[in-house]
Amino acid sequence: MTRHVEHVMGTVFSFDVRHQDDAAPCVAEAVAWLHHVDEVFSTYKPDSPVSRLGRGEITPADCPPEVADILRMCESVSDRSHGYFTAYPGGRLDPSAIVKGWAVERASAMLREAGVPDHCVNGGGDVRLSGSAGPGRSWRVGVAHPLRPGHLAAVVSGNDLAVATSGTAERGAHIIDPHTGRPATELASVTVIGPDLALADAYATGAFAMGGAAREWVEELDGYEAFAVTAAGATWRTSGL
Repeated sequence: MTRHVEHVMGTVFSFDVRHQDDAAPCVAEAVAWLHHVDEVFSTYKPDSPVSRLGRGEITPADCPPEVADILRMCESVSDRSHGYFTAYPGGRLDPSAIVKGWAVERASAMLREAGVPDHCVNGGGDVRLSGSAGPGRSWRVGVAHPLRPGHLAAVVSGNDLAVATSGTAERGAHIIDPHTGRPATELASVTVIGPDLALADAYATGAFAMGGAAREWVEELDGYEAFAVTAAGATWRTSGL
């Protein structure tokens, strides 16, 4: 077993590798990747390519190729979510709502490609589960209750899953509804589960901004399910969860 905790992108990333004691070099490569992503996409570092792109100092062609990839993904999710997901919250370029999930997804893929199939990578609460937690054992991920600190609202159990949550527990009402320009307030949290963490991360943000319409929208997404806690404390889940 190998475990590692890394502070990067303004949050905490953790690696939990099962069944192997020699995974440290592979984890180190994945950690280096996360720091690279932070250098490229940080909106808090004025010299990052994304910060410079947002100020109009450079074009996407001047950025590392992954920037164009992320912008295309953002545009695709924006179209799919009827504009509730955007790479320009508040009118400025900030693709963070997809970047963290995308970075964790790629870190997990790096571990699998290196022969480390059974692991969990957690990036600030966005989780990629790969393989199994142990012989005959599924991974279990607790979903924090946004209105009851220290309590769980649900537990997700499974193998080879992505679990992403957007909500108010950590940063308050910070997710903007692009259609009104104001923070979305109907939901306290929404958790999206599916095969890809980049999309689950973006879908969770879009669903949170949608509020009450989110359940019907997620029902139409192929391979993804959702669980939500409303601002009033009620819960709902999609039919396949």
